[in-house]
Amino acid sequence: MSETSRKLTTIFCADVQDYSRLMGKDEEGTLSTLRRYRDAMKRLIEAHGGRVVNTWGDGVFAEFPSVVEAVRAAIDTQNELAGYNAASDPGKQMLFRIGLNLGDVIADGNDLYGDGVNIAARLQSRAAAGGIVISNTVYDQVRNKVAVGFDFLGQLEVKNIEGGVPSYAVRIGGVQVVDTAADYRSAPEPAPARVPGVAAQEEPALQDWRRSIGVSLVVVIGLAALNMLTWHGEFWAKWPILAILWVAAFRFARSSKQVDIGIARMAITGVGLVAINLFTWHGTPWAIWPLLGLTIAAALRWVNRPRSGA
Repeated sequence: MSETSRKLTTIFCADVQDYSRLMGKDEEGTLSTLRRYRDAMKRLIEAHGGRVVNTWGDGVFAEFPSVVEAVRAAIDTQNELAGYNAASDPGKQMLFRIGLNLGDVIADGNDLYGDGVNIAARLQSRAAAGGIVISNTVYDQVRNKVAVGFDFLGQLEVKNIEGGVPSYAVRIGGVQVVDTAADYRSAPEPAPARVPGVAAQEEPALQDWRRSIGVSLVVVIGLAALNMLTWHGEFWAKWPILAILWVAAFRFARSSKQVDIGIARMAITGVGLVAINLFTWHGTPWAIWPLLGLTIAAALRWVNRPRSGA
């Protein structure tokens, strides 16, 4: 029986985007392409001092003693496979997604287990086709050591990891960064071609705005109108309106990549407390104290927030 031990290592996790679709179209051709691409990936992993731990289905699972070499291997892999794809039929191109995490894992013989492995797999699921997503532990080690840029994607929610894991997309070529606001969101689909005489579809950002804010505004306006039409000297609609706007603001902040979710929550909470203070005004501005605490907490988070490197 093999003995188990713990060690700190860099986990490399990759799989194929839309593998089932490719197999459905051409099983033998897809399997042949997978073998060719995986052989190239294994060669590049070993060239950078890594070790392939396992391959399953369409995936590749490896480890590296060096964080920098792991990132370089991932970049070289995506660049080399991009060259293969450029010479292939567009319908048969095979695009890998790669996730990297530096973490403490359990080694059992040649196998690895633990949260460090699970995080790498979750990061891989967030990458765009042909892209790379890394954890903050990897980013902290490589941000000034590799000649690429990084885009901060926010907190990746991971089971058993309180507060989630900050994640970054490695900026290589024209690969687009995925939206990680929702759990297990897939890579963005190519924009549909414009057809003359046919109205273009709404941008995703506009759709998100309509879902999170537009419907709430319609309900708020309806409540306000109902209150006015049944006016008896009391603005009873203020409480349901405040609750609806509060929830809508939280939903919108959570779906936006441009804001820090923690700071946004503090700001929304502060505005809500001020509104409650005004609606229940008896001459005491009691909201100033929790508002001061929220402001200090938000400022500390802003100063200590993760930053993307150049």
